[in-house]
Amino acid sequence: MIARQSVVEFGTRRVLVVACVMLATLLQVLDATIVNVALPTIQGNLGANLDEGAWIVTGYIIAAVIVIPLTPWLQTRFGRKRYYVAAIAGFTVTSVLCGLSTSLDELIVFRVLQGLCGGGLIATGIAILRDTFPPKQIGLSQALVSVGAVVGPSIGPTLGGILTDAYSWNWIFYINIVPGIVAALLAALYIRDPEPTRRAPVDGVGLGLLALGLGSLQYVLGEGERNDWFADGTIVLFTLLAVCGIAAFVLWELYGTKRPIVDLRILKNPTVAAGCLLALALGFNLFGGIVLGPQFNQSILKFTATLSGESVLIRAIAILAGTPLALIALSRWHVSPRILLGIGFAVVGIANFQQALVTTSTADFWTFAWPLALGGLGFSQLFVPLNATVLGSVQGADTPKAASLLSLCQQLGGSIATATLITLLDRRAAVHYSALASDAVLSRAPVATFLHHSSAAVLYGTIVREAQTLSFADAFYVMALITAMLLPLVILLRVRRIVPAPVPASGSPAPRPAA
Repeated sequence: MIARQSVVEFGTRRVLVVACVMLATLLQVLDATIVNVALPTIQGNLGANLDEGAWIVTGYIIAAVIVIPLTPWLQTRFGRKRYYVAAIAGFTVTSVLCGLSTSLDELIVFRVLQGLCGGGLIATGIAILRDTFPPKQIGLSQALVSVGAVVGPSIGPTLGGILTDAYSWNWIFYINIVPGIVAALLAALYIRDPEPTRRAPVDGVGLGLLALGLGSLQYVLGEGERNDWFADGTIVLFTLLAVCGIAAFVLWELYGTKRPIVDLRILKNPTVAAGCLLALALGFNLFGGIVLGPQFNQSILKFTATLSGESVLIRAIAILAGTPLALIALSRWHVSPRILLGIGFAVVGIANFQQALVTTSTADFWTFAWPLALGGLGFSQLFVPLNATVLGSVQGADTPKAASLLSLCQQLGGSIATATLITLLDRRAAVHYSALASDAVLSRAPVATFLHHSSAAVLYGTIVREAQTLSFADAFYVMALITAMLLPLVILLRVRRIVPAPVPASGSPAPRPAA
């Protein structure tokens, strides 16, 4: 059995490790959302249509989703420190290459490479902070990493809008350079490996099946609506590949190999299994709002990219304000994580319902301030108790395994939200347009009066705008309903007492390194 040393840090070293992880986490989550706001500008500058430009986002996510579950193996094979430094450095270099791209093909290739480098940053950062703090402070460690993991998606659209409007789309990638260099240097200087590197053989079959299954699934989620889902042969093919690939991967990892590249047996831990379901729900709600809000603001209310991003920033500020409350409730008042998660999901559901009520074509910037702030407070009660409880139920080599599965489920939840909500918007807009258009007849006095002062073209545009507005309201109602349906999942979470990690084989605690 390989001896595992304590890597708990104190003083200045701990501060620097925390700064490193928060920077790296923020880089990854920012880049997952910052591109969305600038996408129309990128498409125009590179001469790409909507379907072609979508691969700038889809390629990145597919690569990230594939590499996330591989991070425990990569850490074992190359060492946590070496892998983390290489991933941050690779992410920074590919960011530069993305900004320098002069064609769509170049940008897509570099975005895929960026996703391969950045996919494992969150999961690795979660595990690093889990081991950097003593077990009794696990809540604090996860509160710190949540600042980047949960706030990042909310400030991404804001930052993307400002950079695109004030400078150019290239700067949404160049902005990663300085934080990336700083994070890589801090990781190289201050992060320590909890166990020595081991020569873990490559599970080639498992790796191939994982790439086939998750890559195909992400393609279906990202491209399904644009290709009319199962009316398109390509979507049907990739759906079959996703189902067969994932099923074969699970069977192979459990029964076909003695050295699985992804240890699915960690899911026998009921806390980890329930935590993955809750992470899926968290990702659905977190990214669902980011999909709907900016799109409605820019397409219906005609907000600039900057103003649209600033509206999402309200939620980020509320998350920042509420996260310390979650930490205090968890660690000082000993409130059950299940209670905090229940309150968090309930508040997010109420916020979605309120946002649906105020989604009108006459809304302004401040109309959504209260629902966004309330939703942010709800999200602030989710990440810390979820991660603290799940990671508190595992020890040693199981920590990166649990962290990577949580990160994967949150990412998949966001992908499912995007696919579901975009499809819903399209379908409901058609239904509302049909209903509104059928009532727009000259025999109705309001219609006749409207046409007396305006044209049929203006009437048509008004009907289209109102139909789309109603579809956005429907989407928020559906999010509220789904949140309410997912609420009982918190009951599945088993709360266990956090057991301190074993000391090194010598029997004496690891010395505190000098700052």
